[in-house]
Amino acid sequence: MGHMKPKLYTISNAAGMSLTASSLGGIVTSLKVPGPDGKLHETLLACRSAELHHGNGYMNALIGRFGNRISGGGFSLDGEFHALAQNSGGKKHPCSLHGGETGFDRCVWNVEKYAGAEGPCLAFTRLSPDGEEGYPGNLFVRVVYTVTEDNAWRIDYLATTDKPTVANLTQHAYFNLNGGVRDVSEHVVQVDASRYTAVDAGLIPTGEVPSVEGTALDLRAPTRLGDVFARAGRDKLLKGASGGIDHNFVLDRTAPGLAHAADFLDTESGLAMQVYTTEPCVQVYTANFLTEAVPARAGQTYGKHWAVCFETQHAPDSPNRASFASTRLDPGDVYRSTTVYAFGTLETDDCDCRGDDCDCGHGHGCRCGNGK
Repeated sequence: MGHMKPKLYTISNAAGMSLTASSLGGIVTSLKVPGPDGKLHETLLACRSAELHHGNGYMNALIGRFGNRISGGGFSLDGEFHALAQNSGGKKHPCSLHGGETGFDRCVWNVEKYAGAEGPCLAFTRLSPDGEEGYPGNLFVRVVYTVTEDNAWRIDYLATTDKPTVANLTQHAYFNLNGGVRDVSEHVVQVDASRYTAVDAGLIPTGEVPSVEGTALDLRAPTRLGDVFARAGRDKLLKGASGGIDHNFVLDRTAPGLAHAADFLDTESGLAMQVYTTEPCVQVYTANFLTEAVPARAGQTYGKHWAVCFETQHAPDSPNRASFASTRLDPGDVYRSTTVYAFGTLETDDCDCRGDDCDCGHGHGCRCGNGK
């Protein structure tokens, strides 16, 4: 985990929204946002210490060099094969998951705290050396967490390399808008995706990108998660993902840039979250593999379906799929990616993007910045 001792850092805005993160893996141990009752509400699951997050599904950690799965023992680049650790899937379905045995989530990062243009920031930087976990190139990585003044958690990723390589960075935040006191059955989710990447028994993409129409993955309209979980025992897609959603959704993007990807809301607390990203896809994961009775920060325990992750990304196994958007990064090029988790309430919305005043098509509540 590196020679430096991990430290915790906290940033907060004028409204009281605060984020606490560790230099260990960029792990976020707390994300509190103002609720409709005027009080601060915890929106992430968290263990009693950052170190415990590793054994519980990469909870709230930075993921790299490559988020999600890579099949076939590794990947080829310019005719050279790069072998990767097979750290997931067991003997039947071996693959490399989330960067390998010692991914970015297990590294101690350099951290700088500063005042940014949109709000207070934490900048995480490290140099991933050539050959780390089998990946070519010295990869310099900078990831900035910003708590914006309008109550959003913005993540900006940047990376450069001195050899051709692949990169696919994300954040594995476990969102639960009821503070983690119960599962997310009463949460509602909506995803702007008409297609998803089909996977085999090892959760590796087959190359097919079918429509969500008529499936349990049709989340284009707001959908109560309890209704999805109720289908899990008889639905092939959900059963294949251990009784819930664990799928890569291909977003219905019409142009590059920051675009709306998903909505997430808790009908009990009244908290709502909107996801925006520059990425082409998002992995929606309903914590199907979360170990039962995970010891939590406040003494309660978590379990299956206790959170939802919105892992913005390029598609899994992209280095081995020429038909998928490329994750290649060459010397001289800069990897850039941005994701925003914007918080509000069901009763109020302070966004100035008002339907007809914006041509983005997302209507009232959109934070795309195109409001006039």
